[in-house]
Amino acid sequence: MALEARPETQNLVRLAFGAIAVALALAPLDALARQGRAPKEPPPPPVRHLPYPELELPFQVNGGQYTPVAWSEIAGWREDDHLAAYKAFRVSCKPIAAQQKPPADSKALGTSLRDPCRVARSLELSEEAKARAFFEEHFLPLRISRLGESEGFVTGYYEPIVEGSRTENEVYKVPVYRRPSNLFVHGTTQASAGLPNKGQVFRKIGRRKLVPYYDRTEIEDGAIAGRGLEICYLTNQTDLLFTQIQGSARVSLDDGTTLRINYDAHNGYPYTPVGRILIERNIIPKDQMSMQKIREWMEQNPNEADELRRQNRSYIFFREVQLSDKDEAVGAQGVPLTPGRSIAVDKSLHVYGTPFFIEGELPIESELSKTPFRRLMIAQDTGSAIVGPARADLYFGAGSDAGKVSGRLRHNARFVILVPKSLDPVGRGRKLPVPDARPSEMIAKLFPQTAPSAEPKNAAKPPEATAATTGRSTVQPAVPPASAPSQVPAVQAAIAKPVPLPEPRPKVEAVSAKPHQRHLRRYRHRR
Repeated sequence: MALEARPETQNLVRLAFGAIAVALALAPLDALARQGRAPKEPPPPPVRHLPYPELELPFQVNGGQYTPVAWSEIAGWREDDHLAAYKAFRVSCKPIAAQQKPPADSKALGTSLRDPCRVARSLELSEEAKARAFFEEHFLPLRISRLGESEGFVTGYYEPIVEGSRTENEVYKVPVYRRPSNLFVHGTTQASAGLPNKGQVFRKIGRRKLVPYYDRTEIEDGAIAGRGLEICYLTNQTDLLFTQIQGSARVSLDDGTTLRINYDAHNGYPYTPVGRILIERNIIPKDQMSMQKIREWMEQNPNEADELRRQNRSYIFFREVQLSDKDEAVGAQGVPLTPGRSIAVDKSLHVYGTPFFIEGELPIESELSKTPFRRLMIAQDTGSAIVGPARADLYFGAGSDAGKVSGRLRHNARFVILVPKSLDPVGRGRKLPVPDARPSEMIAKLFPQTAPSAEPKNAAKPPEATAATTGRSTVQPAVPPASAPSQVPAVQAAIAKPVPLPEPRPKVEAVSAKPHQRHLRRYRHRR
């Protein structure tokens, strides 16, 4: 029976091996068929949510700090004449509401004033209560100051009324110059109406060479005389100096007419206050300093006045403006100023038209008086000496009386900036995510703060913060070698850097092992 079954067994074995061979032969064909099919599109990757989504951050004023306050916490807010402030605000709103494009230079308030301005342009209020309600409805008060300080600083300015003439003669011999044609400022053209009051100013020599423009001494000595730049002539250099400090003037001409001049350009040199020089030289005490004191000293000391005046290398050029005697001076925003309501601010930080409520005790009535000043003011002008988030120049109008008041103002004051409700910093702050928790004490012990090992081999070992042994950051002083004293600051600066990440695990090479031998069972078939 066994012998008879052997051929059958052999046939079965042959059939089994044949089936396996056919399957192996068809496997590549099936793979090729699968490759020829159109591949299915992979599902889209899931959207990865960042731990900190992009949200609107609370606005920031460079070099400034601010704190939200309530209207009831502002001293004198309810007692102010809000209707007068509202009228000044509407004047600023005319160019703001007409804006279509964002400003060229970004500031903290940006274009946020457009919405309240468009509302104000449609409301011609005549009641005090409604004017106050307008500001409380559309703005939020923030107490603002320079970083680390609690108060701001205010000065005053006015529009002088000086005597002059269209022609030069023995009485009127000090020229008032318009902007020269060889004066260049990067980013502007000669057709620009009013150039920046800060930054570099050049004059062209030949076709390409640019050099700094003439300073006050060179101009007073005749560097640009005889070129037809004279607008009019004044009686003395002191009148011209104060006109340049104020930025505008009403010139009562000898023919009975009045000429109005405004700032147009400067020569590129920083403004040096002559009053500060008089204080440093112990000529006028600081507590007695005013523009009247400066004028009196210059009139009594004409020779010394020339030397003092030339310490201020800055020089202002003017343009003639078509204004009547009843019109107020035009500020840098391009709108008429309002006495007692307009202020000059740092235009690199603030937007024209921004309301500021200013609180202080100022010498309004006399030099020694401390008159309570609680007033809502509108930013409509600027000046080269007005720098900082809580710095303002209060405009008091034209004439000698306004000059006396503004001349004795150099005092601290408290500032409250009114920002549109669309910029609510408290509301934006609530939407910001909470920062990650600080590392636990165990993590701090595992990864103590150490200085990077980028020092030379012979250099002293940098100090380390031994948080693992003491539980708090303690710095062990290390004495550097005498040959390398300059390495101490570098080591100290390195300690202040964030905790470095732990070093990656070392790569361990896998031990080579003999390949697993496959044991094949061999069948011997008898025949």
